[in-house]
Amino acid sequence: MAAEDVKNGTTTKANTQVAFSSLKPMVYVEAQKANDAVLFYKTAFGAEEVNRVSQPKRKADQELPVVVSAEIKVAGSTFIVKDLSDDTPAPVKGGTGSVFILETQDLEAALEKAVKAGAVKEGEVAEADGAFDGGRVGKVKDPYGNLWVLSSPAAAKADVEA
Repeated sequence: MAAEDVKNGTTTKANTQVAFSSLKPMVYVEAQKANDAVLFYKTAFGAEEVNRVSQPKRKADQELPVVVSAEIKVAGSTFIVKDLSDDTPAPVKGGTGSVFILETQDLEAALEKAVKAGAVKEGEVAEADGAFDGGRVGKVKDPYGNLWVLSSPAAAKADVEA
């Protein structure tokens, strides 16, 4: 490595072009609850299950197969839901949670649907400056500890300053 130039913590060898085809966040939920989480995301956010890999029961006390990965799609984006297991990496077990942002034209209906499905509303709807792009934002926490920020875009302004 001595012969290679080092810039910003990487070598010139690392500057080779690499193409990625997708980014899929993974949501870990308490063991044996990934199936329930998938059902929640379908009910609350209209998710579509694209693929699932399950592992047969490994212990006598497990009622359901372990969900190794359930790939779901919400609003054109894909993420993975997975049961926590004994071999889950340590930082995930401590849990910092995840935040997902969904944009919608009907914020109130989206919040109501999520709450009816089992989410808990977090705070009040934020207007203008408190929102991402001047729109409105409401937040719900799903039964698995993940925060969902539901936002509606700002109304188009007729006189935009240059």
